[in-house]
Parts: sequence; structure tokens; C-alpha cells
Amino acid sequence: MSIIDNLNVWAKRIKRDGVTLWFAGKNLRTPWYAKALGIFVVAYALSPIDLIPDFIPVLGYIDDVLLLPGLIWLTIRLLPPEVLVECRAQADEWMWPKGSKPSSRAGAVVILALWFAIIVAAAWFWFEGRP
Repeated sequence: MSIIDNLNVWAKRIKRDGVTLWFAGKNLRTPWYAKALGIFVVAYALSPIDLIPDFIPVLGYIDDVLLLPGLIWLTIRLLPPEVLVECRAQADEWMWPKGSKPSSRAGAVVILALWFAIIVAAAWFWFEGRP
């Protein structure tokens, strides 16, 4: 298997595990801490808006390449094995006919609110010391 093939397999697993977390967030047997982290990860992963925009050189892709897969991996590790198996099966079943992931308007709203808060805080710090 070539490096490109390995990366494609890895990317498909990450995509499937993102959808798995979506189902785990709805599962009553998911512990609250895994559910809380999973909801955050899913909202961010499915948001059409990135925390760090991709047009920023190097930094724009850090969330896509390191942060998001790391958070997905951590959340998957927090799920009980029986919940993980059930939710992965649901994700595979859901993704097979559709071939894509769901999208989250709520995730986009959270990211926009975070950006707005950062801009307001920066403006407040900038103008606070000015006469």
C-alpha cells in the first residue's frame, strides 16, 4: 500500500469516526463527559466555518490535520466499547448510501460566536488604553 492509499484510509476512518461521535452524542449510554466533548468535536467538525481559516498559511490547516483528528481520537477512547461498536455500525450504515457527512448549522453559529467574541475582546483591549 502506498502512502497515498494509507492517507485515504486514515481520512475515511476519521470521517467515519466523526459521524460515529454524532450518533454517540444521541446514545443514552454515552457518559456525560464523552458526550460533552463529542458534541463539541462534532459541532466543530461539521461546521462549514473553521476556527482558523484555511487561507492562513500553515496555521489554517493545523486544525484539520492535527487538532480535529486528535480530538476525535480522544473522544472515541472515552466511549464504552459497546457504545462505540453500535455507533460505528450506525455511522457505516448512514454513510454508505449517502457517501457524505451531515452538516451542522449550530456548529457554524458556535464558531462565528467565538470569532465575534475574539474580535470584541481585541477591540476592547485595543481601545481601552486610548484617550
